[in-house]
Amino acid sequence: MRETGRSKPPAFLILGAPGSGKGTQGKIIGSIPRFFHCACGDVFRSLDTRTALGKQFVEYSSRGELVPDELTIELWQTQIDNWSDMHVYKPDIDFLVLDGIPRNVEQARILEEHVTVHQVFHLSCPNRNELARRMRKRALKDNRLDDASDKVIDQRIATYEAETKPLIDHFSEDMVTTIDATQPPVKVLWEIIGKVMSLPVYGEVKELKL
Repeated sequence: MRETGRSKPPAFLILGAPGSGKGTQGKIIGSIPRFFHCACGDVFRSLDTRTALGKQFVEYSSRGELVPDELTIELWQTQIDNWSDMHVYKPDIDFLVLDGIPRNVEQARILEEHVTVHQVFHLSCPNRNELARRMRKRALKDNRLDDASDKVIDQRIATYEAETKPLIDHFSEDMVTTIDATQPPVKVLWEIIGKVMSLPVYGEVKELKL
């Protein structure tokens, strides 16, 4: 990431299984001034497949292969720089709210070269039946009937358990705030915002003018 006047841009990570509501929370928080929501899906949807990086992405995705971790973070960094150039995201005064990236521990290690993660919000929902119910509801609402199948749902939850959930142990215990994701969304939001406002880095950035 380009030099911004700060050492590394501050970031928060929202972590949770599919259906835990991390995307919903990220979008709401991202609508607040000085917070910028960055979802992994937004990065790939914004990708210009005519560029060298874009062509590399297409090579892997067209074969049905996972994009390597280094390339994933490079794609992310490129898009973040694009948003910065357009003044949509201001890295010197905005908090990044990361959702869906990093997806695994190796991506987290690479990402640490570009941002400083100040807090991880783990939206916990041990009840897998509730997660499946939410995912079916969302798939039907978005008219993605294939995503409502039990096989797809089980696979997505299993992938999260194997690849993404270990991120909780990657970060130090004091950096992880676990929140009951089965609560009403406004209660989950209240707990996230309350924790953010208690962090020293929030006190530093809130003094900057809009």
